[in-house]
Order: sequence, then structure tokens, then C-alpha cells
Amino acid sequence: MPKFAANLSMLFTEQPFLDRFAAAREAGFDAVEFLFPYAFDPDQIADRLHRHQLKLVLHNMPCGDWNAGDRGMACDPRRSDEFRDGVQLAIDFATELEVTRLHCMAGKVPHGLDLERARETYIGNLQFAADQCRKHGIDVMIEPINSYDMPGYFLNRSQQALDIMAACDRPNLLLQYDIYHMQRMEGELANTIRAHLPRIGHMQLADTPGRHEPGTGEIHYPFLFKLLDELGYDGWIGCEYNPRAGTTEGLGWLKQL
Repeated sequence: MPKFAANLSMLFTEQPFLDRFAAAREAGFDAVEFLFPYAFDPDQIADRLHRHQLKLVLHNMPCGDWNAGDRGMACDPRRSDEFRDGVQLAIDFATELEVTRLHCMAGKVPHGLDLERARETYIGNLQFAADQCRKHGIDVMIEPINSYDMPGYFLNRSQQALDIMAACDRPNLLLQYDIYHMQRMEGELANTIRAHLPRIGHMQLADTPGRHEPGTGEIHYPFLFKLLDELGYDGWIGCEYNPRAGTTEGLGWLKQL
């Protein structure tokens, strides 16, 4: 059976963030992930991880001002200095929290910017991030995100991500494969996973439509979980979904496994 991590940015939101660690442990999770830790002192988060015997498997690098619409800045040539400062901040948190995978959000393409210039900037910033993170034993993830939920986002498809990874030529740059996003953008889930599993460093899930729990939509998750076992995937799968009627009430799919 695959290993599942609770995404604390989307699950257990009935409680304050720092209380969600206890809720995840009580629900049976051994690991967690979340979007951003930067609103807290790393000691606060480390305390919750150790107290509840949880492993932190992933968080994001700084993305700019989320509330103002930023979704990363790695493809924006005007913000390369800000991006590189964020890489160091992310490494500082990651080393304190003992997390070995950081997600680098590409960002939305700035209005009027040539796509090739955005791609060149993205590649250069990813190479910098991967080189800095490698010194600390940290892998950098890039995740294609569907253009329906996040219009204007630079990275949308798995092959696009794989091509950029090849151009970067960094061994610690890996694909973060979100099943929900890729079902919406391209389908072919099983064949894509089978073909590219060696380059996939982390996975996430949600069903569609609605981005709710597995079993609420069109994705045949029992088939995919069996496939991942057969292929020998030993990484984590982040549960990054919106509970349809409360987090605990919606965990029946996990209990069945």
C-alpha cells in the first residue's frame, strides 16, 4: 500500500494550523506536508513534529505574496534576486525541520513576457535552487498545475516539466506528479506514471470534479494504488484535497486501505 501524508494546508482546517499535527496523528497519518511554514518559527513546527512523531515530507519554497495572487516567481526575470533569497530561506527551514524535498513553484507568466524568456529564467533559477539544495541533501520538486484552477501558471503538463528537467540537467531536480492536476490537463495517468516513475520524487492526490477525497469523482484510485505497488513506488503521496464534508468524516477511503 502506498504511503500517505496529510496535507495540513487543506486537511484538518477546522483547527488552527499548529493543532493539525495532533489531528493528523490521531487520524493515523505518519507523515505530513503543507504549503508554507514561513508564518511560524521553525521551532514551533519542529516541536509538533517531534511531539506527535510525524515526518515532514514536503513544503514549498517562498512564492511571493499568495494573498495578492502570487503563485511563485521562478519564471519572472524581474524577481530573480527575490527568488534566490527565498531559496536560502527555504533551505534554512528545511534543515531545521529535517525535510528533504522542497517544491519550487514556477509562477504565473508576467503580462507581456515572451514565453521563451520565461522558460530561460525558470531553467536558470531551477539550476541555482538545485545546486544550493544539493549541498544540504535536498531535492527540488517541480509540479505541473492545471490551467483551469490556476490560469496563467507557467508549468501545466508533465512532458513540459520533463523537458525542463532535462534542460536543467540536475540530478536532484524531480517531478512532483499531482494526479488531480494531470487528470484535468492530460489524463493518461497510468501510462505516464509507468513511463516516468524514476523521475517522480513525490506524488499528490485528489479526485475530480471538485478536488475532493478519492472515491468522490472519476479517477479510479484503487487501480492506481495497485499500479504504484506493482511498480515499486516507495515515495509519499500527499493528500492535497478539499474535504467534501469535514476532514475526519471524509477519511473512509483511507480506512478501507
